[in-house]
Amino acid sequence: MTDTLTAAPEPANPPPQSHSARRPYLTGLFAAGLIAVGLVAGAGATILSVPRERVVLMQPTAITKLASDSDVAVKGKVVEIYGNKFVVDDGSGRALVETGRAGEGGQLVAAGETLTVQGHFDNGFIHGELLMHADGKAESLRPPRPGPRGLLDRLRRPDVAPVPPGGAG
Repeated sequence: MTDTLTAAPEPANPPPQSHSARRPYLTGLFAAGLIAVGLVAGAGATILSVPRERVVLMQPTAITKLASDSDVAVKGKVVEIYGNKFVVDDGSGRALVETGRAGEGGQLVAAGETLTVQGHFDNGFIHGELLMHADGKAESLRPPRPGPRGLLDRLRRPDVAPVPPGGAG
């Protein structure tokens, strides 16, 4: 007796593919999506966490020795205030300091206050960048940067409201 194995005939219509056959593909796609989201979120957090910039403190210079088109620091007493500008006197002379939007309203400094201002001296006045009060409080006078970093700058300094486009508001 010989046994012969005969293959069963294949059905004309194979059964439809089950969901379990596609599961590894979908799981891999989902994992790749999670990795991509993590990379984007990590890159965004890294960009936003970078400090604004390093501040280099300079030694104050006498006002009479200021050179045009140079970075300077001046320590003196506020003698006059004109809106977002003020005059500082260090005993050797006087200098006009322009503070930009941060000083609008004349509330940034007080007459008679001793402070150090750091900035760029050009055309006869100082474009203020950093203001250091006698009590140790320091204020940046630079405008906030555009984009998400600028938003963080504005959130860190809520006392300085942005001016709407087209003028004072």
